[in-house]
Amino acid sequence: MAGLVGEFEVKLDEKGRFLFPSGLRKQLAAGSQRDFMLNKGFEDCLTLYPISEWEKISAKLSKINLFNPKNRMFYRLFHQGAKQVSLDNAGRLLVPVALMERVGLVSAVMLIAYNDRIEIWDKAKYFEMIEGNMADFSDLANDVMGEANHDD
Repeated sequence: MAGLVGEFEVKLDEKGRFLFPSGLRKQLAAGSQRDFMLNKGFEDCLTLYPISEWEKISAKLSKINLFNPKNRMFYRLFHQGAKQVSLDNAGRLLVPVALMERVGLVSAVMLIAYNDRIEIWDKAKYFEMIEGNMADFSDLANDVMGEANHDD
């Protein structure tokens, strides 16, 4: 699977479902377009992983030393609320109420696709977070990419 990319605005219906965007679905490998693992993200969002990507992460996590208290805590926090979800026959994804409440999803939602995952944000919170960090984007780019090798 090539890296996922894009921002997609969707609306939650009264049951907490949204129509999975076709432009995003087309980016997924044929066998990865229906089943996902959903968990709490690192910031105030949810993270949706295609099952194949979740299995890769799980394989890495299975190698950490769970006798180390920090490792155990990370493992617990990473898996908190994790739930397997699938698109229904209409191409909708149901977000469990407990996870919706945890990050404040109500109606207008942004799906942010990058690399191997899709973040699910409340639209207002997402743009607030982005705007709050734009002033530091140049410094952040230098911190993250400043040492990257350039192939010229």
